Amino acid sequence: MMTSSLILIFGILILIGTFASKIGNRFGVPVLLVFLGIGMVAGSDILGFVSLDNYVFTRDLANLALIFILFDSGFSTKRENLKKYAGAALSLATLGVILTAISIGILIYFLLDIPWVNAFLIGSIISSTDAAAVMTIMRERPVKNHVSATLEIESAANDPMAILLTTFMINILLLKGMPSSSEYVLFVVQLVWQFAGGILIARIGSWVGIKLFNKFKSANQSMYYVLYIGVVLTIFGVADLVKANGTIAVFFTGYTMGNSKFVFKRGLSHFISGISTFANMIVFLLLGLLVFPKSMVKVWSSGLILSAVLMFAARPLAVFLCTLPFKFSIKDKLFISWGGLKGAVPIILATYPVAVGLDKDGLIFNIVFFVVSLSCLLQGTTLSALAKLLKLSVPPQVHSPYSIELFALDKTEIEIIDTQIHEGSPFVGKKLMDLFLPEDMVISSIMREGKIISPRGNTVIHNNDIVFFMGHRDEIEQVIAHGGGEIPVVKNDIEGADKESIEKIV
Repeated sequence: MMTSSLILIFGILILIGTFASKIGNRFGVPVLLVFLGIGMVAGSDILGFVSLDNYVFTRDLANLALIFILFDSGFSTKRENLKKYAGAALSLATLGVILTAISIGILIYFLLDIPWVNAFLIGSIISSTDAAAVMTIMRERPVKNHVSATLEIESAANDPMAILLTTFMINILLLKGMPSSSEYVLFVVQLVWQFAGGILIARIGSWVGIKLFNKFKSANQSMYYVLYIGVVLTIFGVADLVKANGTIAVFFTGYTMGNSKFVFKRGLSHFISGISTFANMIVFLLLGLLVFPKSMVKVWSSGLILSAVLMFAARPLAVFLCTLPFKFSIKDKLFISWGGLKGAVPIILATYPVAVGLDKDGLIFNIVFFVVSLSCLLQGTTLSALAKLLKLSVPPQVHSPYSIELFALDKTEIEIIDTQIHEGSPFVGKKLMDLFLPEDMVISSIMREGKIISPRGNTVIHNNDIVFFMGHRDEIEQVIAHGGGEIPVVKNDIEGADKESIEKIV
């Protein structure tokens, strides 16, 4: 009976959070903060619906959720963006995390009179940014590509470094003294293997995963979702077994598979995104339940100081130093500094010291929780306004309420891609019969004013139509780039196409 009641409560809380997030979006409040707040209200201190004080259980469940969150982060990272902005993004994801942790540690050591090892531990815990929070805001309120891509890649790739720094500082505290030189050497070796081993396993794992999808050939689409879960868990488990970094392995497996072709990829992408979103919501709901709001009274002053240090000193310092070799304006750097939202990973990492008995009174956990909540609230709600102020905003895309997918049991070069037709586009006013389309390409459907239209030869394309093309991706991109006019280069050569002018929904 107790189990049934608990399931019912969680179901209701998820429903409330889902609909409350729509209201939050109108005011720029991150969805994750909505679920965090609902968890706090439903917890022991306020309504008392659920009593949760098991940090070990929460940490383990959150780590499981993190596997799918990181895979999705890698899966949604486009190769062309990574090639263009990898230098700055990966510099921020590695060196930036270290600089943030060190500068926070030094400042709070002097400002809050916290022992230096504890100070650096707190700095390590809150050094990473949150991929889900950043990507959600960037999708809903888009900004210029060079800035959004840098922020998204950084936030997707910086969690492993924060995890390594946190576990290193915890080991120092457990040893109750400074490590010897040999232990430092061992740490460096382990660090190198964590990254190198994780990437190696990702290369092998993604190759195996793609082979499995291509050879599976099941008419039951749902079995591909099961296959995906099995692949992700296996890759993480293998990496952990050989002492490599499982989060790095999962992220780069997602990246490789997301930029490769395999059977049922498009249908799977929706499931991957859904699982990641659900994992984020559950993590924030659980972490909200884990917090006792009354305990925030004890840490609010320290939390405010730490938040100010992070937002106005540590993060900007790391951003400005790490982007020195790259072409970013002052406006770009200011936005990237403010766009370093905190999220699930810092709170998950804050459970580590509690789980091993280093934070028995929950002081570190409560401080980190306060900082993350304030970051989501303050930075998350003002990021789009800052983008407008700095003139970095771009018009949001109109997303189709329909999804048309091509389900094939074998590899195929044919895809369905939809693109929105904007005012001034050469497509506007043209009949379909007047378009110069390759022989193996068709317009499968058109969405107009929320309705699907079956295309005919004399169908005229209107402004704001969403047109669904079926054919080879490179040929579709050429047709879009040339506005349906005659294409000078027929196939497998789209170097001359202005890709950034192509606004498409893939």
